[in-house]
Amino acid sequence: MSELPKQLKYATTHEWVKLEGSLVVKVGITDFAQEELGDLVYIELPEVGRRLAAKEQCAVVESVKTASDLFSPVTGEVIAINEELADSPELVNEDAFGTWLFSLKIDNAADLDVLLDADAYAESIV
Repeated sequence: MSELPKQLKYATTHEWVKLEGSLVVKVGITDFAQEELGDLVYIELPEVGRRLAAKEQCAVVESVKTASDLFSPVTGEVIAINEELADSPELVNEDAFGTWLFSLKIDNAADLDVLLDADAYAESIV
């Protein structure tokens, strides 16, 4: 598994969050998650404009082995999706921390405080 980027926050459900602006975050899945899933063949992302609650199931990733639900790490509105993934879901396998899935305008920056830092996430996956 690759080194966990320290600037990201992590959910126990294996999503990462990167703060892009004052209330804008990008969300992806961790390298651990993509390794466990195997080669991704399809990703279903939430629709732009959809409101998500923290811990709400919002997307699905399918691999050659299984399908897995993804959950919103924080509450907010989907403002963008990574459209490249419709044709190239394997980008997540190639660079999990460099490939975002969707972007949220979050309701409250304090929601990020309940997420794990890199060290706490690393401990949760040992």
